[in-house]
Amino acid sequence: MCMCIPSHMITVDVHLGPNPKGGIEESVKTLVLWKASQVLSLGYILHLEKAAAIFAHSDKLYRPGPLYIKESFTYAIPSRHSLLFSSIDFDIIIVVMGEFEFAPTVLVSVREFDPNNDREGVEAVERICEVGPNGKLSLFTDLHGDPICRVRNSPTFLMLIAEIGQETVGMIRGCIKTVTCGKKLHRQGKSNTETEPKQVPIYTKLAYILGLRVSPHHRRMGIGFKLVQSMEEWFRDNGAEYAYMATEKDNVASVKLFTDKCGYSKFRTPCILANPVFAHHVRISNKVTIIELSPNDAELLYRSKLATTEFFPRDVDSVLGNRLSLGTFLAVPRVGSYQPDTWSGSARFLLDPPPSWAILSVWNCKDVFTLEVKGVSRVKKTLAKTTRVLDRVFPWLRLPSVPNFFEPFGFLFLYGLGGEGPQAQQMLRALCGFAHNLAKDRGCEVVATEVSSQEPLRCAIPHWKMLSCEEDLWCIKRLGEDYSDGSLGDWTKSPPGFSIFVDPREV
Repeated sequence: MCMCIPSHMITVDVHLGPNPKGGIEESVKTLVLWKASQVLSLGYILHLEKAAAIFAHSDKLYRPGPLYIKESFTYAIPSRHSLLFSSIDFDIIIVVMGEFEFAPTVLVSVREFDPNNDREGVEAVERICEVGPNGKLSLFTDLHGDPICRVRNSPTFLMLIAEIGQETVGMIRGCIKTVTCGKKLHRQGKSNTETEPKQVPIYTKLAYILGLRVSPHHRRMGIGFKLVQSMEEWFRDNGAEYAYMATEKDNVASVKLFTDKCGYSKFRTPCILANPVFAHHVRISNKVTIIELSPNDAELLYRSKLATTEFFPRDVDSVLGNRLSLGTFLAVPRVGSYQPDTWSGSARFLLDPPPSWAILSVWNCKDVFTLEVKGVSRVKKTLAKTTRVLDRVFPWLRLPSVPNFFEPFGFLFLYGLGGEGPQAQQMLRALCGFAHNLAKDRGCEVVATEVSSQEPLRCAIPHWKMLSCEEDLWCIKRLGEDYSDGSLGDWTKSPPGFSIFVDPREV
């Protein structure tokens, strides 16, 4: 898959002059139409880094965008020289000021990642993309030499890279799975009076895009768009009906690429909640009993209670049985018939559940990748270290301390959160404390999870606001109009539910 683009994008300042046949306002409108047209015969491309059209008597401000100059207007231009272009076709005059460098077109190829030959180039792009502005914080991700580690545990996955010549300039990862996208009523008996209708899940084949990177030296050249298009083609070939991606709502470039150019729509806004791991173990309520479930018991309970939750993976058994899943834990009242030494399985539990209970599972992200915060001043590092020293010296005070985020650190991810009953929040809070202590014992610095913004149990999840993201953004796209709407209709237009199931394989 290839595309031709100019090898150099020229940064210029553009000022609009008056239209010979009309006023300034008409000239501006004409330019907008010109920029929007996609004509194959157009020649060189000038990329406008500062293309704001400002007039004393006009409040219109135009954002940077591609400006196409027809080949008939290109001829020898002295370096650092001003030139007057007069377009008969579009009836406008543009004064272009800047340094011009017209270069021959180059070939950008997109192909599948080869772990034997592409690892070094991919890691170089990852490193340069992680670097933040001078004086600002940046979060560095160490993939431990495995560029596909974040999709490797998915049922079907692919990584593509973009190249110019022999140089890797971008990459994208994608995976496909079957998930719950809705629910419907189903009667098990033949007679309407035999059984009460039961809600059952509606499944769809869903694709997920993650890890899109383009080298800063090759941005604004359409490479990201080409990578997304190529990945979507693979999604369709493998029967995916929808594709979605996640980004920060403040990541303007990413949001514009997917919503403006690629046809995605804003879909869900879950919350990422993260809590530091202190130097001391946290105290767990003595009114709660925590039982570790076997993968089979966990699967039965999840399919019975959470199968109709949006994004619930149909192959949840594969998730629970993965080596990175550290276990599923059930919290019940200490006073009751369910205890670890007398546990007789989820089947009996579902027949006679306690008044309140909660459940969660723990995923070990530390063995997949680690994180590191860079760009922090020495003073702040010293203050953070002081809190850790005090916490270790006086553990009985249970002081909140800032972990060492300034060296590579790992974290545990909590997934499959759920519960029922008036004390479900208390039960979940105890489970989060249990997960904190598990993280401390495993040398992790953070415990994190992601839940719906409307999750009823959200307030029971301990987290620090400075480490969390209150509004993550998920965008979705329907990949084909030839799919049947079935019982659900178009999922992209469905209202959000109270809960979502975040697959830890895609963290």
